[in-house]
Amino acid sequence: MTSTLMILEPYPGVYAYYDGRVAGVRLHSEAPNWLDDGAYELGIASYAIVDGKEALVYDTHISLDHARAIRNHLESLGVTSIRVVLSHWHKDHVAGNAVFADCEIIALKLTAERLHENREKIEAATPPIQPLVMPNRLFERTLALTVGERRVELHHFAIHSADGNVIWLPEEKLLLAGDTLEDTTTYISEADQTATHVAELERLRQWPIERILPAHGDRERIAAGGYGPELIDANRLYIERLTDAIAAGTPIGTLKDFAAEEIASGAILHFEPYEAVHRSNVERMQAALRTD
Repeated sequence: MTSTLMILEPYPGVYAYYDGRVAGVRLHSEAPNWLDDGAYELGIASYAIVDGKEALVYDTHISLDHARAIRNHLESLGVTSIRVVLSHWHKDHVAGNAVFADCEIIALKLTAERLHENREKIEAATPPIQPLVMPNRLFERTLALTVGERRVELHHFAIHSADGNVIWLPEEKLLLAGDTLEDTTTYISEADQTATHVAELERLRQWPIERILPAHGDRERIAAGGYGPELIDANRLYIERLTDAIAAGTPIGTLKDFAAEEIASGAILHFEPYEAVHRSNVERMQAALRTD
């Protein structure tokens, strides 16, 4: 299951456990499933912040095998104390929770509520996440932590999902974004909340962010230190442009054309499987507009 997993270190003591974007490879089955047709196809990274014998794991990845690989790597570094932070409730971010069942698992109160509401569906999914291990420490807006001598902050941003939770390293000016930001573009999972997502992206853009490490992005760019704050602009402009086009009834072409300016600038990179995400976004937004 982890034959294509790569361990990257974009910054000292910040590790990215990256898997996916491997042409022709499927991890679970040839039949449609959330692991292969979503997270793995688009590429996904979980992260760990390490200082001394302490580590903070950001999301537990797409399988128990991946979670075990993360834990084994951390223990090989001499880590004896591990805490977990969940970015939000979606399956590809909580599938490995059981491997960290003996650890503190930190999440937004809203994330715990969403996991509870969707527990049966998550545990019966293909592939199943069973048992779904729940978070055991909750917060509502912000939470300050230390990992060894490193200062770490958790902040709620309602982007992509109402329970988006980012990690901010203020001294490094580094943002671990979860699914609040993606390359090539955001996956619109809550089409009726895009106005909120745009406002929250504008709020995030006011922060003194220098580099961004997203959950879904280009492996080489993550390895080289991540994205600039222009990734925030690219995700916001995409939502705004899509909203305006659908409201006006304007024909919407491919993602490559739709986000051509941001791709040309280098803020984002075109990755062909995101064309399917784009088509899904269009359908979701059109359905939301009809409902309104």
